[in-house]
Amino acid sequence: MRKVLLPTIIFVATALLVLRLFYLQVIDDTLKLKSDNNAIKIKYEYPERGYIYDRNGKLLVANQPSYDIMVIPKDVKDIDTMEFCQLLNITKEDFLKKIAKAKVYSPRLPSLFLAQLNKKEYAAFQEVQRNFSGFYIQKRSLRDYQVSVGANIFGFITQVNESIIEKNKYYKSGDLIGKQGVEESYEEILRGIKGVKYIQRDKYNREIGSYKEGRFDTIAEQGKDINLTIDAVLQQYGEQLMVNKRGGIVAIEPKTGEILALVTAPSYDPAILVGRQRSKNYTMLYHDSIAKPLYDRGLLAQYPPGSPFKILTGLVALQEGAIDLNTSVVCNHGFSFAPGRFMRCHCHGGVVQLHRGIYESCNTFFSTSYMRTLDKFGNASVGVDVWSKHLKTFGLGEFMGYDLPTGRRGNIPNSKTYKKIYPGWRWSSKTIVSNAIGQGEVLMTPIQLANMMATVANRGYYYTPHIIKKIKGEIIDKKFRTKHVTTINKEHFETMVSGLFDVYNFGTASGLKVEGIDICGKTGTAENFTIIDGKRVQLKDHSIFVAFAPKDNPKIAIAILVENGGYGATIAGPIASLMIEKYIRGKITRKDLETRILARDLRPEYNRFIKNPINDTLINVTKTNSLLKPAVKDSSNANKSATSQG
Repeated sequence: MRKVLLPTIIFVATALLVLRLFYLQVIDDTLKLKSDNNAIKIKYEYPERGYIYDRNGKLLVANQPSYDIMVIPKDVKDIDTMEFCQLLNITKEDFLKKIAKAKVYSPRLPSLFLAQLNKKEYAAFQEVQRNFSGFYIQKRSLRDYQVSVGANIFGFITQVNESIIEKNKYYKSGDLIGKQGVEESYEEILRGIKGVKYIQRDKYNREIGSYKEGRFDTIAEQGKDINLTIDAVLQQYGEQLMVNKRGGIVAIEPKTGEILALVTAPSYDPAILVGRQRSKNYTMLYHDSIAKPLYDRGLLAQYPPGSPFKILTGLVALQEGAIDLNTSVVCNHGFSFAPGRFMRCHCHGGVVQLHRGIYESCNTFFSTSYMRTLDKFGNASVGVDVWSKHLKTFGLGEFMGYDLPTGRRGNIPNSKTYKKIYPGWRWSSKTIVSNAIGQGEVLMTPIQLANMMATVANRGYYYTPHIIKKIKGEIIDKKFRTKHVTTINKEHFETMVSGLFDVYNFGTASGLKVEGIDICGKTGTAENFTIIDGKRVQLKDHSIFVAFAPKDNPKIAIAILVENGGYGATIAGPIASLMIEKYIRGKITRKDLETRILARDLRPEYNRFIKNPINDTLINVTKTNSLLKPAVKDSSNANKSATSQG
């Protein structure tokens, strides 16, 4: 048996190998198509990308025709290089570089030679194309923006690089791909599927018809249309209000988690990243280290949240039984929490309970509440971990899982954090009490602040924020329809909502009321420091405001942060009231607030410490002023706040 087994295995294996080779070489033609076959020319048909609409069906992004010149290096023979260069307004050096690059990719396969000809250039080249063997025109489509807002939301279209081609075999040299924003997140849906035609050629390189009568040809499939959750009118209004300011606005529909507006300031018209000037304009935006127009503050900027964080401090203290509705604290316009350590407070002082503490934003009350929460466990290390776990059920300290390709975790500290900061030292609740008022090691992004308010508006639950509302023929991801419930009991939220409502009636936002709309909100002001010439310098405070409306059956939750804007009720608060009224009513009655905010220009404040590196003098402009809307932009993560007051 053993003598027969081995020869049998060898015979069977040999037979299978021969049959497979016969199939591949004689029967199956697909490998011929994948190889650099001289007799077959591959032509791609590029579909239109899917259109992008807002939540109400308004068209935001369409397409326009574009024409690229492609080259097959081995077919370039006996052409008048000088005439070719003059026709396309390029130098001979450019010509040689582009041909060399194409040869590196493949001598036999088409490569992009010159992208995005305009109609005049296309017409001129088409007339004489027969004189330039090896070159042909490939029709594609570029984005055609119907609005001048939302650049950070849409992203842009760019050519694939070699790294992308190596990772994803779908893409070939010269193909376009979505980068940043929804163009990147939903690239596979928006791009469609390109068609392929295989053309048979004779020995003289002449096209003689479809290979195998078109058996292997495929038809291009247009990309699918999508509807975003964005309200285009609200987005435009938000960008208008943020002109000449730095910061972010995030508005969410509480009951669904749909993002209604995602504003970052300053911004730019998305149309400048289309066409032959795209690369030049993008390079200018990218290298602007002062305004940073490509930096999305709504998603990336991590700020100390300031007084709005007191909402969470109070909720956790209520849940843990560290305080109740009758808990009273005496405020002497500040909180002395250790010898020589005094936290200022701008409330009216005296005996403060929770309700008044909320609408007057009492630092003393919430610092006391925080310390009682941690001290309840007899060990600050255990207490801060309990506190941290509650906060993470609000989606804090983690990536939120929304459908945009960029974001930051923020930071919610725990005992591990302080073991690293204070190794070998017995720290206590007093050591880290600044967390109580949204300072210390606490960091949040504007979208996390907005989601926090959506959770409060819902009395304890939220849906993951997302920007996709509808995909033609598909169902949106289940994770955006999954409810997340916090560890805080619903009755505690009702208590907090009552106090937030009176912020507008008696408290720090009493001058920002909108008649007929019940708004719940919280002001915030965070001290702002940066390092200049090796020294810690205090800048003007950040202006912060969070809100939702109406109080019952809320339709919008919002967070606004304006860098160096001063008190929360000075700039961020009015913007919140205006955005809420715009969304709920579609018109503005508080014209006084609108006029004040539209006229407010913070550029002088931002430019105070900008120096010319050549002569060390202050400068007042950025390199990209010609590309930006009239606003400036900056990264805020470098700024570190110390104290806060609503």
